Amino acid sequence: MARGGKLADYRRKRDFAKSSEPAGGRAARRAASDVGELFVIQRHDATRLHFDFRLQIDDVLVSWAVPKGPSLDPADKRLAVRTEDHPLEYADYEGRIPDGEYGAGTVIVWDTGRYVNITEKRGKEVPIEEALEHGHIKVWLAGEKIMGGFALSRMGDDEDNWLLVKVDDEGVDRRRKPAKTQLESVLTGRTNRDLA
Repeated sequence: MARGGKLADYRRKRDFAKSSEPAGGRAARRAASDVGELFVIQRHDATRLHFDFRLQIDDVLVSWAVPKGPSLDPADKRLAVRTEDHPLEYADYEGRIPDGEYGAGTVIVWDTGRYVNITEKRGKEVPIEEALEHGHIKVWLAGEKIMGGFALSRMGDDEDNWLLVKVDDEGVDRRRKPAKTQLESVLTGRTNRDLA
């Protein structure tokens, strides 16, 4: 999937006269804090329910659709399909995408917080942009529902299919299933059903 122009694919797929999704491009850069860049996981009840896992890299949210949502068990390998980059304003987006529009359905902010790049090669940090290009990213998430290390790894030469796996650290909880039990937005307390 071509990623040139960063938001070109995103804008081409949407009619902003019909959808309340942000178009992006309005001085959207969120400053990195002392604890890293922004991450957001949105619960998207579209044709099929899935979770959109997004990492702020430069001035966009690099995105993957995760059908089963993130797991806190390192034994669970979750398919993560790379999608188009989204504008930073999308990190706060909750709403209903109208029928007939790309991604039609409801979107809530399931979890959000800051992340720190912990990707290393031979004991040295790999910049996140380089890690993305090479197909292996390791990040430390500090969210409200999930915390700890997560790895994203591209499956072979396939540009779009990746795996999302929990790193075996203090954030592991093999019994807790937040993607199935914690359905509300961390911003508003609403669920997808509330927006339907």
